[in-house]
Amino acid sequence: MTEVTNFSFNDLDLDVIATAEGRVAFLVSPDAKLSRAARRINKLTKGAVQRIVESEKFENAKEAEVITISWPTGMAAEAVDLIKLEKRPSVDNARKAGAALAKLGGGASSELLLIVAGMNKHAEDVVMGVALRGYDFTDHKTLKPGSPSKNVSVMGGDVEVLEAASKSALAVAQGVFMTRDLVNEPANVLTTTEFAERIEGLQNLGVEVEILDEEQLAEIGMGALLSVGQGSVYPSKVAIMQWSGGEDGEAPLALVGKGVVFDTGGISIKPSGGMEDMTMDMGGAGVVTGVMKSLALRKAEANVVGLVGLVENMPSGDAYRPGDIVTSLKGDTIEVITTDAEGRLVLCDVMWYAQNRFNPICMIDLATLTGAVIIGLGHENAGVFSNNDELCNCFLKAAKAEGEGAWRMPLGAGYADAMKSKNADWKNAGGRAAGSCTAAEFLHQFVQEDMPWIHIDIAGVAELKTPSMLAPSGATGWGVMALDRMIRDMFEG
Repeated sequence: MTEVTNFSFNDLDLDVIATAEGRVAFLVSPDAKLSRAARRINKLTKGAVQRIVESEKFENAKEAEVITISWPTGMAAEAVDLIKLEKRPSVDNARKAGAALAKLGGGASSELLLIVAGMNKHAEDVVMGVALRGYDFTDHKTLKPGSPSKNVSVMGGDVEVLEAASKSALAVAQGVFMTRDLVNEPANVLTTTEFAERIEGLQNLGVEVEILDEEQLAEIGMGALLSVGQGSVYPSKVAIMQWSGGEDGEAPLALVGKGVVFDTGGISIKPSGGMEDMTMDMGGAGVVTGVMKSLALRKAEANVVGLVGLVENMPSGDAYRPGDIVTSLKGDTIEVITTDAEGRLVLCDVMWYAQNRFNPICMIDLATLTGAVIIGLGHENAGVFSNNDELCNCFLKAAKAEGEGAWRMPLGAGYADAMKSKNADWKNAGGRAAGSCTAAEFLHQFVQEDMPWIHIDIAGVAELKTPSMLAPSGATGWGVMALDRMIRDMFEG
C-alpha cells in the first residue's frame, strides 16, 4: 500500500505537548517572538527554545528552515522541531516548511504533533507540504512486519476553520497521490485494463465513468488511436470521466490525457538504455485522472469532463509500421513516419471526440509527448502551447501560484508546414528541429475553429530521478494542483 500521512485536527492543548511522542513541531516568526505553545515548550526544555531564537543560527536561518532539538529535556518527544516562518508566509514557504518536516520523518512511531497556532495565513499549506512530501510508493516493496504508519496531529487556533481548509487542500493532495501511483506503477501491473478499472473506482466518489472498448472505438472511427495499440495483447480503450458539480447544462471544461501505459517505440524501437522509464508515458492520463479525483473529493462546483486514451505501443506481427497511412476520427489521413511518435495519434482522436460529443467551453490536453521539450526546458518547466492568450494566461497564473513550473512555447504555420505529408494530409513526425513545437502544431490541426485550447507537454516534469521539494524521486503528480486551482479560478467564482 502506498504510504501517505494520516491527519487529525485538534484544539491547542498545552498539556498534550509534554507527553507527545515522536516529534513535536512548532513555528517561530523571524522576529523571534514566541507563541503560547513555543513558550510552553521553552519552559519544558528549560530555556532551550529561547537560546535558539537568540542565537546566530536562528538569525541566519532561511525562512521555512527547521532547527531540531534531539531528545529534549522535560519532554517525551524524541525531537522538537522549531520552524522559522512568518505568521503570514507565502504559499511556497508554508509548503516548504511542511515538506521539510516530512523529510525529517517521525520517531519510532512516526508520530508528529504539528502546532500551527498563531499562523494568520496558509496553515493548511504547511499541512499540504507535510502530506505531499510524506508520500512514498511502497506497493512493490517487502516491508517489515509492523512498519509504522505516518500520523500527524495538527493543533491550531480555530480548529474548525483549519480543518475545513486543510481537508480541501488534502483532497487535492489525494489527486496528486493517485497520479503519482499511476505513473509509478510498472506496466505489467498497470495495463490498459487495470488503468480503466482504477478509473471506474472513481464512481464511488460520484464521478460518472464510461469505458469505450476497441469495438466501440472502431465503430466511432478512431483509426489513429487504434493503430498505436494494435501490436499489443492489451486492448486499447478510451475512458471518460464526468464531474457535474456546476450548473445544469453549463458547458464543461474538457481535459484530455495521453495514456500510453508502456512505450517501446513500436517497430521504431527505442534504445534499451532508459526504456524502463517508459512506464511513465501515461503521465498525461494520470494527471487527468488525479484532477478528476480531487474535484470529486472536494465537491467542486464545476462541470469537467476528463477523457484518456489508453494504449500500449508494442512491436509485433500486428503492429503498425513506418510508412503506414491511418485515418483519424476527424477524417484527416496521417502518414506514420515513426511509430515512436505515437502519443499525438492517440490524442488527436480523443481531442476530436471530446469536442464533438461534449462541446466544451475550452479544452486542455496533457502528454509526455516529446523528448525535445526536455532539451528546451529541462525538468523545471512543462511546455505550454495555446491558441488563446486569456486561457493560457489563466493556466500559467495558476501554475505559478502552485509552484508548478510552466513556460509558454510558440505555435505557428511554419511548424504546421513541417508536419505536412506528400502521401497523406499529415505525417506524425517533422524532424528533429523544434520537435515539441511541431508536435503541438500537429495537435492544433485537430482543434476546432474558435475552441480555446492548451497543450501541455509534461515529458520533463512528470517524473524526476531526484527528490524535489514536495515529492520523493519518481512520479511528481505535476499539474494536478495547477489545474485544480485554474478550475477554482475560472469556473467556481
